[in-house]
Amino acid sequence: MLKRLLRHRYTKPALWSVAVVGLLVWWLTGSPKETVHANLVPDLDKLQTYSEGSYQNYINRYKDAAKPAETIRIEGESFSAAEGCECEAVAGQEGAAGGALSTGDRGSVTWTFDVKTEGLYHLKLRYFTAEGKSAAIERKLEIDGKLPFDEASSITFDRVWRNETEEFEEDNRGNKLRPSQVEVPSWLEEPFKDPQGLYADPFQFYFAQGQHTLTLTGLREPIVIDSIELYQEPELLTYEEVKKQYEARGYKAAQGVSIKLQGENAAFKSSPTLYPVSDHSSPATEPYSASKIQLNTIGGLNWRLPGQWIEWEIDVPEDGLYELGLKVRQDILRGLFSNRKLYIDGVIPFQEMKSLPFYYSSSWQMIVPGGEKDPYLFYLTKGKHSIRMEADLGEVSSLIRTVQSSMLELNRIYRKILVITSADPDPFRDYQLGNRIPELSEVYMKQSDILYTVAEELKDITGEKSDKTAILYLLAKELREFAEDPETVPKNLKQFKTDLGSLGSWLLTVREMPLQVDYLVLQSPDKKTPSPTKGTMASIVHNVSSFGYSFVEDYNSIGNTAKGGKKVTVWIGTGRDQANVIKQMIDDTFTPESDIGVDLKLVDMNVLLSATLAGQGPDVAMMIGNGDPVNYAMRGAAYDISKFPDYAEVAKRFADSASVPYRFKGGVYALPEQQIFDVLFYRKDILEELGLGIPQTWDDVYKMLPFLKKNNMDFGLPIINTRVQQPPALPINDAFATLLYQKGGSFYKADSSASDLDSEIAMSAFKEWTDLYTDYKFPVDYDFVNRFRLGELPLGIDAYTTYNTLSVFAPEIRGQWGFTLVPGTKKEDGTVDRTVSGNGTAVMMLDSADDKQAAWEFMKWWTDEETQVQYGREMESLMGESARYPTANVKALSELPWPVDDYETLSEQQQWVKGIPEVPGGYFTGRILDNAFRRVVNSGLNPRDALYDQVVFMNNEIRNKREEFGLDGKREEETADGQSGD
Repeated sequence: MLKRLLRHRYTKPALWSVAVVGLLVWWLTGSPKETVHANLVPDLDKLQTYSEGSYQNYINRYKDAAKPAETIRIEGESFSAAEGCECEAVAGQEGAAGGALSTGDRGSVTWTFDVKTEGLYHLKLRYFTAEGKSAAIERKLEIDGKLPFDEASSITFDRVWRNETEEFEEDNRGNKLRPSQVEVPSWLEEPFKDPQGLYADPFQFYFAQGQHTLTLTGLREPIVIDSIELYQEPELLTYEEVKKQYEARGYKAAQGVSIKLQGENAAFKSSPTLYPVSDHSSPATEPYSASKIQLNTIGGLNWRLPGQWIEWEIDVPEDGLYELGLKVRQDILRGLFSNRKLYIDGVIPFQEMKSLPFYYSSSWQMIVPGGEKDPYLFYLTKGKHSIRMEADLGEVSSLIRTVQSSMLELNRIYRKILVITSADPDPFRDYQLGNRIPELSEVYMKQSDILYTVAEELKDITGEKSDKTAILYLLAKELREFAEDPETVPKNLKQFKTDLGSLGSWLLTVREMPLQVDYLVLQSPDKKTPSPTKGTMASIVHNVSSFGYSFVEDYNSIGNTAKGGKKVTVWIGTGRDQANVIKQMIDDTFTPESDIGVDLKLVDMNVLLSATLAGQGPDVAMMIGNGDPVNYAMRGAAYDISKFPDYAEVAKRFADSASVPYRFKGGVYALPEQQIFDVLFYRKDILEELGLGIPQTWDDVYKMLPFLKKNNMDFGLPIINTRVQQPPALPINDAFATLLYQKGGSFYKADSSASDLDSEIAMSAFKEWTDLYTDYKFPVDYDFVNRFRLGELPLGIDAYTTYNTLSVFAPEIRGQWGFTLVPGTKKEDGTVDRTVSGNGTAVMMLDSADDKQAAWEFMKWWTDEETQVQYGREMESLMGESARYPTANVKALSELPWPVDDYETLSEQQQWVKGIPEVPGGYFTGRILDNAFRRVVNSGLNPRDALYDQVVFMNNEIRNKREEFGLDGKREEETADGQSGD
């Protein structure tokens, strides 16, 4: 440690004291480097200040408490109170002996119990995975009516999954099809632990002697509870101690046994994202094909989050000691290692298997725990056994906790600086930050020391400097300079903000532990471990063959399994993953049930119009924008699906607002797939810090703006970034649409013959919208997620799908934010109008479809509740929580794995969504609005004049399009709100 601190040329006196003590201990005891290394983390904990309610602070208070050996069992059905809970005592649940408690996905249950001996206990839950929405089970834990620490506000419990089929099916091209992942209802026992994996061991809870209560509150998914236990986790023996036990018991090595377990044939897994994947990089991957897609591995980037596990089952032919070999590849995490816990029959066999590191290599490796020269031996009896590997942060968990705590502290100081300097400080002004924030230098100095020490520790663990340590060194140096001269902070504030964002990204990436598995080998010590490669010649043949087949095989086409019968050609313009999932669902359900084959093609949808005009288009187009169906209908290229006798029944699947953009001249030209609308995101911690509540109306927003501005914070509204979305197809701004609709306005006249943005209501809404940017200086162009996570923007309106992004990419503020209904406009009768606009995607039938009934059957199947739920769950299992599907099917949305409170918010806000109709020339509306907005905000033009001038252009475009399509002089049947006229 002394060497490390000497290398850090800026070191505080307190650290020198630690260094001198460390040197003295080393000199007296002759401790090797590893001992000093192991003692570094406690030093970090002494340096670091964790948030008041953190588990680290909680356990620090009770670290000297006793750990009683007694076990206290609380039966699930013996609860003492329940509130808002669908609770029912059940017996014989799935063959279990005795009773249990079945609970829904909401409400709370309380148990009362006695503790004879005070001290620290682990908690363990025995539960059954009741049918739900396929998400992890989530509960809040309270002890004696209080949250013991912040992390207890969300504790998750796994479900169990497996491949639907053991043999993988093939398409008509000979490529293997990924099997669906199905849930296996199971009884499980799991300790209460950190779902983010930041603590290597399960949580410990302090109980004084006497009576206590324990309360579990449902946040997501139902569960059947058998029992809750207070107990102590057993201490693990080292391998040397276990080896002596082997000798004492007379265990002998097995002879002549070598069993290979293919990774893709895992028996069970904790997440549906852990499905078989294809690897075509090596001829040694099993099974292998030079030309066809083989599902021959498992894991990779999908197996990266702490707590995820994969389990294999094996039949052992005889009692004895066995070696274990793992053919793996870790080619993603450079500069760090991927860590795993290894369980055999549900138990970690010895201490060394609690942390099994896999270092970076671009090639496949054969890893033998303990090393090939002296491998660890595992005693197994004859019969069936399980081998489980669980992703775990290992040694870096404490370092991540430290950096996460540092980032929260740096964000807190950043917000204090923001109050004084704003986000764009004057470089020539002396802000006297050192005097106005007395703690500034001390905090920066301390965090500099912490980040530097973490970087050094990480370098020692991995054996190298890398991109994983670079940002830590950079910030440590930067903070040191700020501490020495606080007046340099304002001119470097933008760079510091960027570096804080990079530190947030570091926190995200460093906790990901990807690992890809080809196979496992269980063998007797007399057998030779297989080589992970096939040699140079085999690699050459593989590369030449792959190159040759690339001219023959079309890897961009989606294979087919249908044979004969009716056919429908469907085009989709999303990614290949989405197309593969849809194709598999078609083959599994639609084609067998309807006897209609589907030729699904993954294409660039920009060619849809030209292909349709040339007679080469599809029967059905999926995932198309809101404006396309009516634009095609005006040209006679889309079919009116309201002609089908069962259309009215099908339309009930969606909110009426979702179908508005697809109505034209009394016809309907598409079915909604997705519906996306805005909600209000807010930072709980910052609002509490400022003493502000969540605004319910725009009047509330105006009242809180001075307090936000006083602290140099902003309120965010959706703005279209023209660098991303180019005119002329610029969408209508959501914030303006919200203000316009809440005032009772509309975008077009009742007969759709002209724009209604020159009305008094629209002018008033436009002025209010632009005033927010001219008078209140709302940010015009900003990154919502980054500014929200840094705290510059504690409230903001954005699409509800941003929830997915924040859940995954902002782990450091987990539990500190939420979303709710958008602010509304108070009406004369006292009610609050919270109307927002919506947008989304659709599925459309082309008028050129040969078999329109078959195409209609496909559209009905695709938008059906069951199909949409399955697709949403498949995409989330494929790509994780960030890919949660925003389905337009109202019932399907309720079946997706949203937390209960969040879904209720979405459901309520969806009732306020109002669709924006499409009219001839309507694509111009977003553009003219943006032009008028820019002229007001950038050039200072009067809002009324700016909008009126642009409405003239809008009306000219509408008139031209009506003339072009022969609509001039004809009264439109479609009204501005999408309802049929008289």
